[in-house]
Amino acid sequence: MTIPLIATAPMRRRNKPLLLGLATITMALLGTTSGAWFGNYRINLTPSEPLGLWHVVKLDRPAAVGDLVFICPPQTAATREARTRGYLRAGLCPGGVAPLIKTVIAVAGQRVDVGAGVNVDGRSVPSSGLAQRDGQGRPMTPFPGGNVPADYVFLHSPFSGSYDSRYFGPVPAEGILGLAREVLTYAP
Repeated sequence: MTIPLIATAPMRRRNKPLLLGLATITMALLGTTSGAWFGNYRINLTPSEPLGLWHVVKLDRPAAVGDLVFICPPQTAATREARTRGYLRAGLCPGGVAPLIKTVIAVAGQRVDVGAGVNVDGRSVPSSGLAQRDGQGRPMTPFPGGNVPADYVFLHSPFSGSYDSRYFGPVPAEGILGLAREVLTYAP
Protein backbone atom coordinates (compact mmCIF):
# COMPACT_ATOMS: atom_id res chain seq x y z
CA MET A 1 0.00 0.00 0.00
CA THR A 2 2.84 2.41 0.66
CA ILE A 3 4.48 1.74 -2.70
CA PRO A 4 1.88 3.74 -4.74
CA LEU A 5 2.15 6.64 -2.29
CA ILE A 6 5.94 6.66 -2.61
CA ALA A 7 5.67 6.45 -6.41
CA THR A 8 3.27 9.41 -6.68
CA ALA A 9 5.17 11.69 -4.28
CA PRO A 10 7.67 12.89 -6.95
CA MET A 11 4.74 13.64 -9.30
CA ARG A 12 3.05 15.77 -6.62
CA ARG A 13 6.28 17.68 -6.04
CA ARG A 14 6.59 18.43 -9.78
CA ASN A 15 3.02 19.83 -9.91
CA LYS A 16 3.54 22.14 -6.91
CA PRO A 17 5.47 24.82 -8.87
CA LEU A 18 2.86 24.72 -11.65
CA LEU A 19 -0.02 25.11 -9.18
CA LEU A 20 1.85 27.82 -7.30
CA GLY A 21 2.50 29.66 -10.57
CA LEU A 22 -1.16 29.45 -11.63
CA ALA A 23 -2.31 30.63 -8.22
CA THR A 24 0.15 33.57 -8.35
CA ILE A 25 -1.01 34.61 -11.83
CA THR A 26 -4.67 34.35 -10.79
CA MET A 27 -4.10 36.46 -7.69
CA ALA A 28 -2.12 39.06 -9.69
CA LEU A 29 -4.94 39.36 -12.24
CA LEU A 30 -7.57 39.66 -9.52
CA GLY A 31 -5.47 42.24 -7.68
CA THR A 32 -4.89 44.28 -10.83
CA THR A 33 -8.57 44.16 -11.74
CA SER A 34 -9.64 45.17 -8.24
CA GLY A 35 -7.07 47.95 -8.12
CA ALA A 36 -8.17 49.26 -11.50
CA TRP A 37 -11.84 49.19 -10.52
CA PHE A 38 -11.38 50.88 -7.16
CA GLY A 39 -8.81 53.29 -8.66
CA ASN A 40 -11.52 54.39 -11.11
CA TYR A 41 -9.99 52.87 -14.22
CA ARG A 42 -12.10 51.01 -16.76
CA ILE A 43 -11.39 49.06 -19.91
CA ASN A 44 -13.56 49.91 -22.89
CA LEU A 45 -14.19 47.02 -25.27
CA THR A 46 -16.97 48.66 -27.31
CA PRO A 47 -16.55 50.60 -30.57
CA SER A 48 -18.56 53.62 -29.36
CA GLU A 49 -15.31 55.19 -28.15
CA PRO A 50 -11.64 54.16 -28.58
CA LEU A 51 -10.76 50.75 -27.16
CA GLY A 52 -8.49 50.51 -24.15
CA LEU A 53 -7.88 51.90 -20.69
CA TRP A 54 -9.91 54.89 -19.45
CA HIS A 55 -9.90 56.83 -16.20
CA VAL A 56 -13.12 57.96 -14.50
CA VAL A 57 -12.56 61.49 -13.15
CA LYS A 58 -14.92 62.75 -10.47
CA LEU A 59 -17.38 65.35 -11.73
CA ASP A 60 -17.70 68.16 -9.14
CA ARG A 61 -20.37 70.07 -11.07
CA PRO A 62 -23.53 69.33 -13.01
CA ALA A 63 -22.95 67.59 -16.33
CA ALA A 64 -22.65 69.97 -19.27
CA VAL A 65 -23.13 69.65 -23.02
CA GLY A 66 -19.93 68.24 -24.49
CA ASP A 67 -18.90 66.23 -21.43
CA LEU A 68 -17.73 62.71 -22.24
CA VAL A 69 -18.96 60.65 -19.30
CA PHE A 70 -19.10 57.18 -17.83
CA ILE A 71 -22.69 56.49 -16.85
CA CYS A 72 -24.66 53.58 -15.46
CA PRO A 73 -27.85 53.31 -17.47
CA PRO A 74 -31.07 53.24 -15.46
CA GLN A 75 -33.04 50.03 -15.07
CA THR A 76 -35.84 50.64 -17.54
CA ALA A 77 -37.76 48.47 -19.97
CA ALA A 78 -35.60 49.84 -22.80
CA THR A 79 -32.30 49.01 -21.08
CA ARG A 80 -33.53 45.56 -20.03
CA GLU A 81 -34.47 44.85 -23.65
CA ALA A 82 -31.09 46.21 -24.77
CA ARG A 83 -29.34 43.82 -22.37
CA THR A 84 -31.42 40.91 -23.69
CA ARG A 85 -30.58 41.86 -27.29
CA GLY A 86 -26.87 42.13 -26.47
CA TYR A 87 -26.50 45.91 -26.94
CA LEU A 88 -25.26 46.34 -23.36
CA ARG A 89 -22.44 44.31 -21.86
CA ALA A 90 -22.48 42.69 -18.44
CA GLY A 91 -20.99 44.76 -15.68
CA LEU A 92 -21.26 46.14 -12.17
CA CYS A 93 -23.92 48.82 -12.70
CA PRO A 94 -27.43 48.22 -11.34
CA GLY A 95 -29.19 45.73 -13.55
CA GLY A 96 -25.90 43.90 -14.17
CA VAL A 97 -24.75 46.09 -17.08
CA ALA A 98 -21.43 47.79 -17.75
CA PRO A 99 -21.11 51.59 -17.65
CA LEU A 100 -21.48 53.39 -20.96
CA ILE A 101 -19.11 56.01 -22.35
CA LYS A 102 -21.21 58.70 -24.05
CA THR A 103 -21.18 62.42 -24.78
CA VAL A 104 -23.79 64.65 -23.17
CA ILE A 105 -25.53 66.50 -26.04
CA ALA A 106 -28.47 67.99 -24.12
CA VAL A 107 -29.27 68.82 -20.51
CA ALA A 108 -32.39 69.74 -18.56
CA GLY A 109 -34.70 72.10 -20.42
CA GLN A 110 -33.27 71.57 -23.88
CA ARG A 111 -35.52 70.36 -26.68
CA VAL A 112 -34.54 67.14 -28.46
CA ASP A 113 -36.23 66.16 -31.72
CA VAL A 114 -35.58 62.71 -33.14
CA GLY A 115 -36.34 61.97 -36.79
CA ALA A 116 -33.90 60.81 -39.45
CA GLY A 117 -31.30 62.28 -37.08
CA VAL A 118 -31.21 64.21 -33.82
CA ASN A 119 -31.73 67.96 -33.39
CA VAL A 120 -31.10 69.78 -30.12
CA ASP A 121 -32.81 73.15 -29.83
CA GLY A 122 -33.22 73.16 -33.62
CA ARG A 123 -29.55 72.37 -34.39
CA SER A 124 -28.64 69.14 -36.15
CA VAL A 125 -26.30 66.81 -34.25
CA PRO A 126 -23.57 65.41 -36.56
CA SER A 127 -23.43 61.62 -36.99
CA SER A 128 -26.82 61.15 -35.36
CA GLY A 129 -28.66 59.14 -38.01
CA LEU A 130 -30.93 56.43 -36.66
CA ALA A 131 -30.91 52.76 -37.54
CA GLN A 132 -34.25 51.26 -38.50
CA ARG A 133 -33.03 47.75 -37.67
CA ASP A 134 -30.19 46.28 -35.61
CA GLY A 135 -27.48 43.98 -36.93
CA GLN A 136 -29.81 40.97 -36.63
CA GLY A 137 -32.69 42.63 -38.50
CA ARG A 138 -34.78 43.43 -35.42
CA PRO A 139 -36.63 46.75 -35.51
CA MET A 140 -35.18 49.63 -33.51
CA THR A 141 -37.57 51.97 -31.72
CA PRO A 142 -36.33 55.55 -31.52
CA PHE A 143 -37.03 57.92 -28.65
CA PRO A 144 -39.93 60.15 -29.74
CA GLY A 145 -38.26 63.38 -28.62
CA GLY A 146 -39.21 66.11 -26.15
CA ASN A 147 -37.70 68.35 -23.52
CA VAL A 148 -34.98 66.89 -21.32
CA PRO A 149 -36.41 66.74 -17.75
CA ALA A 150 -34.72 68.28 -14.72
CA ASP A 151 -31.73 66.23 -13.48
CA TYR A 152 -31.56 64.24 -16.75
CA VAL A 153 -29.10 64.23 -19.67
CA PHE A 154 -29.38 63.16 -23.30
CA LEU A 155 -26.44 61.03 -24.48
CA HIS A 156 -24.90 60.37 -27.87
CA SER A 157 -21.99 58.64 -29.57
CA PRO A 158 -20.99 59.41 -33.16
CA PHE A 159 -20.49 55.67 -33.78
CA SER A 160 -23.33 54.66 -36.13
CA GLY A 161 -24.05 51.43 -34.24
CA SER A 162 -24.14 53.08 -30.84
CA TYR A 163 -27.04 52.40 -28.51
CA ASP A 164 -27.65 55.74 -26.84
CA SER A 165 -30.39 58.25 -25.99
CA ARG A 166 -31.56 58.21 -29.62
CA TYR A 167 -33.22 54.95 -28.61
CA PHE A 168 -33.59 54.94 -24.81
CA GLY A 169 -34.19 58.67 -24.24
CA PRO A 170 -32.81 60.94 -21.53
CA VAL A 171 -31.27 59.29 -18.46
CA PRO A 172 -30.91 60.46 -14.84
CA ALA A 173 -27.74 62.47 -14.32
CA GLU A 174 -27.32 60.70 -10.97
CA GLY A 175 -26.06 57.66 -12.93
CA ILE A 176 -22.98 59.57 -14.08
CA LEU A 177 -19.87 58.01 -12.56
CA GLY A 178 -17.58 60.78 -13.78
CA LEU A 179 -15.84 62.23 -16.80
CA ALA A 180 -14.20 59.73 -19.15
CA ARG A 181 -10.50 60.40 -19.82
CA GLU A 182 -8.42 58.30 -22.19
CA VAL A 183 -5.32 56.72 -20.65
CA LEU A 184 -4.10 54.13 -23.15
CA THR A 185 -6.49 53.69 -26.05
CA TYR A 186 -6.61 52.62 -29.67
CA ALA A 187 -9.18 53.81 -32.20
CA PRO A 188 -9.44 51.15 -34.93
